[in-house]
Amino acid sequence: MRKFYFEKAQAIWADGRSEEMNCELSFRTVIPKGEETKLFLAASSIYRLWVNGEFICAGPARAAHGWYRVDEICLSPFLTEDRNYVVTEVLGYNVNSYDTLDQPSFLTEEIWQGNEVISYTGGESITIHDFKNRVQKVQRYSFQRAFIDAYQYEDENKYMYHMNESAQSLCKIEIQTDKRYIYRDVEMPGFETLEPVSVIKKGTAYYEKEKTEIIPEEYFFKIKQDLKGYAREKTEIHVSEEAQKIQLQEKECSVNAIAIRQLPLSDEYAIYELPYNATGFFDIRLEVREKSRTFVMFDEILSNGSVDFLRMNSCNCFVYRMNAGKYRLMNFAPYTMKYLQIVVLGECTVEQVQFKEYKNSSVLKRIHLPQDTELALIYDAALESFRANALDLFMDCPSRERGGWLCDSYFTSSVEYVLTGKNVIEKAFLENFILNKEFRHIPEGMIPMCYPADHNNGNFIPQWAMWYVLEIEKYVYGNQDFELAERSKNLIYSLLKYFESFENENGMLENLQGWNFIEWSRANDPDLVNGVNFPTNMLYMRMLKCVSALYKDLILERKADRLRKNIRKRSFNGMFYTDNEHRDKNQLVNPGICTEVCQYYAFFTGVATVKEDSELWKIMKNKFGPIRSTINDYPEIAGTNVFIGKYLRIELLYRQGLFEEVIKEIKEVFLGMAKETGTLWEHTLPTASCNHGFASYVLYWLAGIFGIEE
Repeated sequence: MRKFYFEKAQAIWADGRSEEMNCELSFRTVIPKGEETKLFLAASSIYRLWVNGEFICAGPARAAHGWYRVDEICLSPFLTEDRNYVVTEVLGYNVNSYDTLDQPSFLTEEIWQGNEVISYTGGESITIHDFKNRVQKVQRYSFQRAFIDAYQYEDENKYMYHMNESAQSLCKIEIQTDKRYIYRDVEMPGFETLEPVSVIKKGTAYYEKEKTEIIPEEYFFKIKQDLKGYAREKTEIHVSEEAQKIQLQEKECSVNAIAIRQLPLSDEYAIYELPYNATGFFDIRLEVREKSRTFVMFDEILSNGSVDFLRMNSCNCFVYRMNAGKYRLMNFAPYTMKYLQIVVLGECTVEQVQFKEYKNSSVLKRIHLPQDTELALIYDAALESFRANALDLFMDCPSRERGGWLCDSYFTSSVEYVLTGKNVIEKAFLENFILNKEFRHIPEGMIPMCYPADHNNGNFIPQWAMWYVLEIEKYVYGNQDFELAERSKNLIYSLLKYFESFENENGMLENLQGWNFIEWSRANDPDLVNGVNFPTNMLYMRMLKCVSALYKDLILERKADRLRKNIRKRSFNGMFYTDNEHRDKNQLVNPGICTEVCQYYAFFTGVATVKEDSELWKIMKNKFGPIRSTINDYPEIAGTNVFIGKYLRIELLYRQGLFEEVIKEIKEVFLGMAKETGTLWEHTLPTASCNHGFASYVLYWLAGIFGIEE
């Protein structure tokens, strides 16, 4: 972490509005041509930057509560005029989420030419404008993210192209103090442009006003005290409800006959297909002939031939109300899609559709793959999944959540090292936990399950806090960064103190609070995770070993050894490791239930070893895994899911050098995903996210098997 100090700039916002929810403002300045022109900025919540009407970038990189990372952008290549219009649009959400933090909105920005500051916030050169095009009072995008986009334009939205001197739009400036800035450290994202492959469908669209069979706006989550937003009775446009009333009827026509550019739509819709499931910003240019409503819907897959914009319990639908004129539509925050459905109620011509990607730009190495088209497909899909989820931190998915989830990060961080030869993102990600001295809403000593994030409902996953320690140990020894270990020490020992209060007479954790999570399978049913859960205690044992290694703590080393011995004694039934014990009249009783993933936890954590548990290893290797779908010799052992069981299984095969089995199982798990979306998924079926960061761990295995090149 390196602190950053602005020379002149101050944090500013429109006077009295820094805590307004879903407030979008435009910050504008004019600068001359010049070499060595750089812009430095920090913002809350998110921004996008334009120069002379050209989209430059978006950000910022995220940091812990009360800290703000500073982006550095070279402007020289974009300063093509004598007078160049630099516009920074900032959107302040001011709601709790897993994506952006609930903190007052602001922009701090200064522009340097050579050794001189030529424009800065807090001075007279940068003005603030509110064009009042964004509809503020709309629904949240999802439980995990802030608001959807909805705009109402009275005339052409060319305000990013030139200065609008209208006194109506000008805002009085409020200066904020006590901001703490740090360098971004991680690379800026890449903003590559994708062209659609084709328009795969076109048809008529009409609005059925009286339709009643719709999913209500607050069906998936309620706006309440611990989930900020606008409740339905306060929203100005009920976007998801309105969109469900649109009826689509496909026209019979050849796909090849539908133009990608200059496509006229009059009470019609069209579905554009991108080359793969991409993350970023749609960029739609259209000419509206008459007053119209345009709905832009998107998803990672097609459901029954069209876009189901509510598929993931999120609202993948934005609306734009426009009078006649030319417009450019871009989503403000990044979203994920392979299919883009444009529905026009009115008349317009879609002149051009492009997609600007928002993904990792620092990949330097490539894996030596054999001549294998199936592996090549999986490789490309894993690479796209990594690049979309590894930017300023490691995310679970770039769509529904954009959250920096622990456990997921343990795996994705290994891919960062494979592809870049360093762990810059991982260090920034782990530092965020250290920078914050207090995690509100969760118990003292606990580490949040994802961060930076707001957990107003008090939810946490105790097992994910253990994965934080495992990742710290892996990072510290992998990068020889023992200074980070010291900075993490208080956080880690506070976590140990928290867990100690749940240890029973056998030294095992019992009845942990929070959301106890093993994986999405039978192993996570309440009757197995409650009481003494053995997979959790296996992970706890591994955590104690890691802390001992980090800080040369022999007391914890001995404690971990005792715990391992007790787990083997109380969990192993002679053939399998059982999942739990529970209290019956104050006596611990083992019901004897076993799951497949419990066996993987045992070997992954070192509770079990191939030498000590050779018979179980043979069963696990030969009788578990994909073969169970056709030959299930142990039906009483509940099967595993993709995350985390199937990953642990392949990891264990990989560690034993069983590379043929690894390649076979990689293909069985991931090939179908790669073919369908060009990315790798959260689950086996496309029922949730179809681009998940941890799935890129495939690249770690492939690199270990085939080697890498620059």
